[in-house]
Amino acid sequence: MNAIVSPVRPPHAIRMHANDNVAIVANDGGLDAGAVLPDGTRLVERVPQGHKVATTDLPTGTAVRRYNVVIGHTTRDLPAGSWVHERVLDMPEARSLEGLPLSTVAAPDSSPLEGYTFEGFRNPDGTVGTRNILAITQTVQCVAGVTEYAIERIKKELLPRFPNVDDVVALEHGYGCGVAIDAPDAKIPIRTLRNISLNPNFGGEVMLVSLGCEKLQPERLMPPGTIPLIDERNVADVGASAEAKLDVVCLQDDEHVGFMSMVEHIMRQAEEHLERLNARQRQTCPAADLIVGVQCGGSDAFSGATANPAVGFCTDLLVRAGATVMFSEVTEVRDGIDQLTSRASSPEVAEAMIREMAWYDAYLQRGSADRSANTTPGNKKGGLSNIVEKAMGSIIKSGSSAISGVLSPGQRLRGEGIQKGLVYAATPASDFICGTLQLAAGMNLHVFTTGRGTPYGLAEVPVIKVATRTDLARRWHDLMDINAGRIADGEATIEELGWEMFRFMLDVASGRKKTWAEHWKLHNQLVLFNPAPVT
Repeated sequence: MNAIVSPVRPPHAIRMHANDNVAIVANDGGLDAGAVLPDGTRLVERVPQGHKVATTDLPTGTAVRRYNVVIGHTTRDLPAGSWVHERVLDMPEARSLEGLPLSTVAAPDSSPLEGYTFEGFRNPDGTVGTRNILAITQTVQCVAGVTEYAIERIKKELLPRFPNVDDVVALEHGYGCGVAIDAPDAKIPIRTLRNISLNPNFGGEVMLVSLGCEKLQPERLMPPGTIPLIDERNVADVGASAEAKLDVVCLQDDEHVGFMSMVEHIMRQAEEHLERLNARQRQTCPAADLIVGVQCGGSDAFSGATANPAVGFCTDLLVRAGATVMFSEVTEVRDGIDQLTSRASSPEVAEAMIREMAWYDAYLQRGSADRSANTTPGNKKGGLSNIVEKAMGSIIKSGSSAISGVLSPGQRLRGEGIQKGLVYAATPASDFICGTLQLAAGMNLHVFTTGRGTPYGLAEVPVIKVATRTDLARRWHDLMDINAGRIADGEATIEELGWEMFRFMLDVASGRKKTWAEHWKLHNQLVLFNPAPVT
């Protein structure tokens, strides 16, 4: 995690496939006109770092290929050595969801990866936490201020007495009232919040703070049968028919006279949960108990050349070890849907993926938007011309394993019967919404790649940040955990970085190492995906 000094290097460009007719400039600061690439291409104009240079003449209408995929067609003649960017490309139409290949590609024949373990907190439902956290769920945004005040006191006055508890967090969100609570799509934010409350890092302890008059009542958020049975202290009736008792602090209850009575009630209830959590100890668990969410944000053209391929290699290692890995972001894989359906473990899995894409297409259409709205100014400044190019680099995070299952937004892995392997969890591409939905799915470890840089983090799960470029890793040396830019620099291979990530994950999951986001306590708020109407 020390500062990195970037050496000056001769002109260097990266071509992803032998059939590509463009390459990306790898040099810090870009290259000026006249620079000669190793393949003999002489630049006819300045090309910024990460941006594409034509490696052959591209007449008007030529298909531009990167990753051996057509990412656009030229709108004017571009001689070899030209800068190829969004303003000289027409984006292809979206791939139809009809006639896609269904489970046609056999997964690589890889031997099981055995003997790898981490130290985790085993839960009553069989899941394993990488952290031991008390999470306080809120039914509605109205209670957020009171809960925040109470948590500040809990951390100061109570938490020091419970050294085995890592943190206390509020599951704050903007939902709960002023919404069409019975609209069909309201199930998405409701089940998301419910399933986040059951995340493995929370040890099965469920505590709610409610206002009292909100539409999302506690019993609707956590209906009977959804709360794990911890022990005799939180069951209404001990026996074969025992059910967990819902622990709710309702601020509008008559017993609360004044603000401090609300705060002290929250603190009293929290203390009971802290006592149970504190009794938990880390124990040796197989790597198969990891549930890893992979995501990218602040992406650039290096994302698909360095960090994401290394994550993809690590994904394959995790799957071989029996773990679960989730990749997501509908608009950032939509243009490679044929690549994904062909890798499905069964036609049924492929069809489920197609259904999620079709649902999201319709969702965007209702808002008079399309997939092209995904790419940001930063993506384009980093060399990504359009969503097609961005999608090709994003998909690489999923590695090469068979896709064994599909989750709709807000669904939980265990609840859907999907336990292990590579899973597609359908989410929007928004960093915060995607991370929130992966938490709901049950991830206990998060890997986040970035090229432009983002201080993104989550309070509920460790977030490992991977820089795509050495320059970013150098400048943000105390925010990035792993520098994948070494691949572009020729200092490490994709395989070496993938193994480094794998081992680093085991250390972070065990609590032996903290990520920079944990060190600085950089935490983004949860953002629920709510496609239903707001009233």
